[in-house]
Amino acid sequence: MKQMKRILFVVLGLCVLLLDIEPVKAQFNKQYFYYMGRRFIVNSNYGEAIEMLNTLLRYDASVHEAFFLRGVAKYNLDDLVGAEMDYTRAIKLNPVFTLAYEYRAIAYARLGNYDQALRDFREAINLRPDQPSPYYSRGVTYLLTNQLDEAIQDFNQFIRMNDRVAEAFINRGTCYLLKKDTVAAMSDFNRAIKTNHYNPDGYNRRGGLYMVMERYDSAMVDFNSAIANDKSNFIAHFNRALVYANTNRPVNAIEDLNNAIQIDSTNSLTYFNRAILRAQIGDYNRALDDYDRVARRNPGNVLVFYNRAALQTLLGNEREAIEDYSRAIDLYPDFANAYLLRSELKRNLGDMKGSKRDYDVAVKKIAEYQSKLKDSTFTSFADTSKKFNKLLAFDSEFGSNEMSGDIASSAQRVDISLMPMFKFTYYEQDSTSASEQNGYQDVGVDKFLAELNHNGICLTNKVSNIDPQKMMKINIENEQNVRNTPNDWVAQLKYAASQTLVRQYTSAIATFAEAIRLNPNNPYIYLCRSTTQSEMIDFISSIDNSYQKIVIDTDPANRLRNSSSRVYNYDEAVADLNRAAELCPDFAHIYYNRGNLKCLSGDMPGAIEDYTRAIELYPYFAEAYYNRGLVQIYLKDTKKGCLDISKAGELGVEQAYEVLKKYQRAGLGTIKNENNK
Repeated sequence: MKQMKRILFVVLGLCVLLLDIEPVKAQFNKQYFYYMGRRFIVNSNYGEAIEMLNTLLRYDASVHEAFFLRGVAKYNLDDLVGAEMDYTRAIKLNPVFTLAYEYRAIAYARLGNYDQALRDFREAINLRPDQPSPYYSRGVTYLLTNQLDEAIQDFNQFIRMNDRVAEAFINRGTCYLLKKDTVAAMSDFNRAIKTNHYNPDGYNRRGGLYMVMERYDSAMVDFNSAIANDKSNFIAHFNRALVYANTNRPVNAIEDLNNAIQIDSTNSLTYFNRAILRAQIGDYNRALDDYDRVARRNPGNVLVFYNRAALQTLLGNEREAIEDYSRAIDLYPDFANAYLLRSELKRNLGDMKGSKRDYDVAVKKIAEYQSKLKDSTFTSFADTSKKFNKLLAFDSEFGSNEMSGDIASSAQRVDISLMPMFKFTYYEQDSTSASEQNGYQDVGVDKFLAELNHNGICLTNKVSNIDPQKMMKINIENEQNVRNTPNDWVAQLKYAASQTLVRQYTSAIATFAEAIRLNPNNPYIYLCRSTTQSEMIDFISSIDNSYQKIVIDTDPANRLRNSSSRVYNYDEAVADLNRAAELCPDFAHIYYNRGNLKCLSGDMPGAIEDYTRAIELYPYFAEAYYNRGLVQIYLKDTKKGCLDISKAGELGVEQAYEVLKKYQRAGLGTIKNENNK
């Protein structure tokens, strides 16, 4: 992890400079190769250092200090596995070698093996409790694993021993900030700047806190200082642009975003914000260029097309605007605002029938929101005055990446998605899921499908492969059947399933509710409604500048999250699965689905518990192994996670081995939850 490597390298360099190892007791040439290897490391000539130490070890493989120094050289060349092996050799030769335990712990941490890292830190501290550096390094590890109280204790101990390291105050302040203790966080950021006023990180952290407090003048001073100390600091330029924007200085904000793009041209969020600002000052054509760039990189995000449509309207490109609103509606068919604005454009072009049709749909959807959903999360989309063009800030996941990974700064991005939830839906079975390949059978499921009496509906977690036009016809037929037999729960369920596939989520949930009223003790209807509720939240959250997925992502624009957006929850969807579990406690897929929802809600331990229960009920549940493995990797329990993913591959999940390759190549991948769409 780049930030961890950068922070800990201060300690690394100091330790190498201060090594006080007894001279090698042998011939003079051994001493020469040993000290030359050490000198090369001090001068950052790591390749030459390895050559020197290799020569020494060929003559005498019992010199534990040589293995240790070669491990340091390999570590700084990003050969983490090689470094860990050399530290292990040094420890085998000298079981009380404190520095080797500490450095191996750092290597383990960067490899994602946090459990082993913490064990090594504990051993190093037990051997030399008077040394400050292991407390600092372990504190960083605790911070990365969100064990905030333990991290604060270690930073406290380190600061008591050495109060001249600014990063210790920065990291402890970050812990306090994550615990919502802004007073303590501000105090630590102040001390960090006082300790080292040339370090831009202290100014960036304090400036970010000032922004949250809306103290923009103070934030501006801090970001200016960060840039003065490091003109290539991307975060400082990006955040200063937000300060300029919030204080009505869009031209200055654009200039800072230009600087940020020069530093990192791969981040779509920067272009998205610049497009908004350019539109605000009337630079419409270049704003359109920026939206085009973001649309190419983020073709699944509703906001990009919705905002670009508004800009096309200002430019007089009404047909292009209609296309963009249509794209937004395709992505989220319940978006009332998009229907209203498309209606107005169609009226301007003389398409009165199309205009009225869009207007009627919008009015109907607004009424559905207001009458059928109590949660203000959803009724907010009936507010046609709502704007979706606020500048967006980096989200909390980026903050974590900034601290914790090569991923955040790497041009290469690794996407690893959780396998989606299961539901009873329309699907032409030309292929099967991993569970189906392994012969999953359930008497209750078979009986339920027999009651549906429809060979086009099955239990699957795959995206429906039915042609959209054909699906629309099926939905119309189902609607007619419901009108003819309103008290038939089977007709209601089929209609709800087809409504879900055409993304009429609000109506689908209401139809599922009617099916439940008619057949209240059927667990499978609750499972279906739960999945539809989850899908609807995902679409709505993408519009409302929040993205409720478990993500570590290089490009926050894939979520386009607004720092002031509301937090969504999946309580109703989970409640449906809880009811299903009461009615059918031995159906493995209920627990699998609930595990996914707990991931979305941030309850990782609960997710692991549910995946484990699903596996207990069905030992060949490949998707449950796969998802449990990803969650364990997300929680830094790398070994268990990789074992689970390997098991999933053994059971037929084709992407499992590719994930393992990506994980090993990148060190830590993106973990997302992709529900059925």
